[in-house]
Amino acid sequence: ASSQVRRFNFFDKEAVKDGQSSQPLILFQRKANAATSGRNFLIFGDADGFIYLFDRSFQSTSYKAFMFSVSFLYQMQHHSILLGVGTDEEGGTVSTVKVWNMDKVDRDGSPQCARTLKVSFQNKPVMITCVSAHEDLNLLAVGAATGDVFLYRGDILKDRLGGKYIRIAGDSLIVTGLAFRQESRDVVLFISTRSHVSSYFVGRDQKISLDDKGCEINRCVMGEMEGVPCFCIAREEGLWSYQPESPGGAIGFDGEKQLLTSFRNYIVIVTSDTRASKTISTVTVYDTRNKFVAFTAGFDDVYTVLSEWGSLFVVCADGKVFQLVEKDYQTKLDMLFKKHLYDIAINVARSQAGEGENSESLVEIYTQYANHLYGKGSYDAAIQQYIKTIGQLEPSHVIRKFLDSQRIYNLTDYLQALHERSLADKHHTTLLLNCYTKLKRKDKLDEFIMTDRQISFDCETAITVCRHAGYYDHALYLAKKTNEHDWYLKIQLEDVKNYSDALAYISGLSFEDAERSLKKYGKALVMQLPQETTDLLTRLCTPDPSRDGACAEVQEFIHIFVSQLEFLIKFLEHIIKVKTDLPSQVYDTLLELYLRPDTTLRNDDASRKQRETWVLDLLKNPNAKYDDYHAMVLAQIYDFTPGILYLYEKARQYQQIVQYYIEHNAYPEIIDACKKYGSVDRSLWVQALSYFAGREGCKAQIAEILQHIDKNNLLPPLMVVDALSHNSTASLAVLKEYLIKRLDQENKLIAEDERMIRQSREETDVMRAEIQELKSKAKIFQDMRCTNCKSSLDLPAVHFLCGHSYHQRCLVGDVEECVACSEQRHKVLSMFLAQSQTAEQHDQFFKQLDGAESRFSIVADYFGRGVFNKAVLPSDALSRATPRKREVPRDDGDMPPIVQLSGLRFSGSLVDNDRRRP
Repeated sequence: ASSQVRRFNFFDKEAVKDGQSSQPLILFQRKANAATSGRNFLIFGDADGFIYLFDRSFQSTSYKAFMFSVSFLYQMQHHSILLGVGTDEEGGTVSTVKVWNMDKVDRDGSPQCARTLKVSFQNKPVMITCVSAHEDLNLLAVGAATGDVFLYRGDILKDRLGGKYIRIAGDSLIVTGLAFRQESRDVVLFISTRSHVSSYFVGRDQKISLDDKGCEINRCVMGEMEGVPCFCIAREEGLWSYQPESPGGAIGFDGEKQLLTSFRNYIVIVTSDTRASKTISTVTVYDTRNKFVAFTAGFDDVYTVLSEWGSLFVVCADGKVFQLVEKDYQTKLDMLFKKHLYDIAINVARSQAGEGENSESLVEIYTQYANHLYGKGSYDAAIQQYIKTIGQLEPSHVIRKFLDSQRIYNLTDYLQALHERSLADKHHTTLLLNCYTKLKRKDKLDEFIMTDRQISFDCETAITVCRHAGYYDHALYLAKKTNEHDWYLKIQLEDVKNYSDALAYISGLSFEDAERSLKKYGKALVMQLPQETTDLLTRLCTPDPSRDGACAEVQEFIHIFVSQLEFLIKFLEHIIKVKTDLPSQVYDTLLELYLRPDTTLRNDDASRKQRETWVLDLLKNPNAKYDDYHAMVLAQIYDFTPGILYLYEKARQYQQIVQYYIEHNAYPEIIDACKKYGSVDRSLWVQALSYFAGREGCKAQIAEILQHIDKNNLLPPLMVVDALSHNSTASLAVLKEYLIKRLDQENKLIAEDERMIRQSREETDVMRAEIQELKSKAKIFQDMRCTNCKSSLDLPAVHFLCGHSYHQRCLVGDVEECVACSEQRHKVLSMFLAQSQTAEQHDQFFKQLDGAESRFSIVADYFGRGVFNKAVLPSDALSRATPRKREVPRDDGDMPPIVQLSGLRFSGSLVDNDRRRP
């Protein structure tokens, strides 16, 4: 019933005044027969056939529309088209429909009548009760008093109309209302009679009966109910709404209905009550969306209610006009706030034009409503209103109100809504998850985290909270879903202690992620699953074609094996076998592991020998790129003698080898080292000799060293004496035998050298005498036999200055030199040429000098061969060594010619083969 509906006064009632007299305006003197409004006019028709147009200042214009009366008017909403029904014949039994184009005028200044339509049925004219037109101007519906509806197609202003007849029910069912509604693919015509409501689909030519009860004229209108467009009718019991294919809802309103119209989202209902021969009309403005009465007031005999210029105009039968002005939006809200009717205020704000769900005014209402409910202690209702402010109101304002433990449920609802709208930060996520954990709401945690929908919160924060609260499954699920590999592994290893799952998870990662994860968590995995982790590392560090040959750097994983050194050895051994381009750190580490007794085998003799074998194999491996100095340090730290000696030998540090034996007082090894490397570095003997000279009871070793030095002439005696002179413990007795023997050898060498010197001097003197004799005296040839055939010499004969003579027949060809002396001569020339070439080969000289036992001997030899003298070209020597031929005169008294030779000890001269006495 209408008495149960909330009532407000959202309209101001004002009587329209006459602008000249300030008295209530009397709109017309005679009672109007029809009324409508639109396009900035209030329009009335009277019984004389005139139509009156009132503008906003209520100045009127009129024109003659029909010859007699006007019975019905309809103004289209989107076009300046006015439809009217009236009579042009006396008696009023025949109705005419006229269409005026209000934007055009005829010659009389009246609106242009675009069409005049007389409706007849079975060649009989019919009485028309109402008309309606579609806004596209292509459909015109005419309702008759007989219950018939005539539908015309075509442009109602221009085209010739094609009619279609629609029969609603039996006879005498007056059509009381018509209204068009555009559906998505069709046009629906609502039809009401006094006893029936139906709809007609124009496109598919289908009529649907909606109700077996109808309404009177002016009791139906096209409006809306709860925000949905519908066809509304008013009966005495209340209001009914209809959709194209079914009835809608109903609202109870008591009283006899006089008029029904619509305004914005309101339905205006006029009821009448006759008291003491006086009709009292009540105008009620009902908000169909929010279901409350926005205005109600009584008037004297209301004729019609029109809407224009944003207001309602109540026109009474006596011509007076009252304007109903809707209060502004804020005023209505203030009225509702004073009564704490926030729910209605919210609905008003939503229905207000231009106000969206998230508008500032709505948020303000939600906030005030929520604060009001919170103050009353209605926390559940309050939090629902606060949720509606999300996105506009700062969340901290709400969160502070519900931090009390007794309101944690409400806080949870708010935070959950905050996350659903993707407006939560990491602090909100933390708070929500803490609420879930404190409430032990595992189902909520499952719904919030273990879901397939897109995550709209800070994952890292959620993982952290779940982990600290002990909900490891949720944390792991979230970490795995969001590819937070670090969090997943950290929880598995540190909290759940599920090492096998963690290792399997790493195995399924990409190469880069697996490498990064093993660097960070490999130590814990190696400690618990050494074999499996080592196998995984081996795969990562081995080139794989499926990874385009990518492999991890071995040296970056050495540190994770700190607690499992045995597996580190296996790992490095495998890597060394399959890879060659490894850094020195890998080999250095493996070398140290081999040397450490606690990382390889048991500390017994067999284990030590095995370890020594491993170390030496690694040191001697030509592909092992270990650092020699680092390896030496390791060998010294772990006192690995074979490794130390090998590395000294590899580095050619032979003195260090001897020194190592010296430090360990290894007498035989010292002498063996000197014998082995002394030929390369003679200082080893000095080093060894100095050591033994400073030791007591080492005469045997010193004697052996001296014997070896003497035997191989390794050191000069002075160097030996100098080496022993620096040791106070060495006595002359140690050197006596060595010195005597060396002095004896030196004396013999001196005597031999003196003999060679005397011999060389004598030979030199003889050579000089011969040269002088050849230069200054004639050569007498007295040889009676041929040097070649040893037979008696006869003419022709050839004599050489060297003293050899030959038969000419014994010399084959043109011989220029003595055959007997040629070999010696060529030998001398070859030596001369070799010396000249050697003088230019400086590298060879220094090479011999570096490798010689006695450098002085090399230099002296080069001096002796004249290498350092000014070079004489071999060609010059040959030219000077070859004499020219000269004939020997037959006169016995003449002296034979002499050919001089210079610069050569052995040379010959060729004379002509003339016959002469030998």
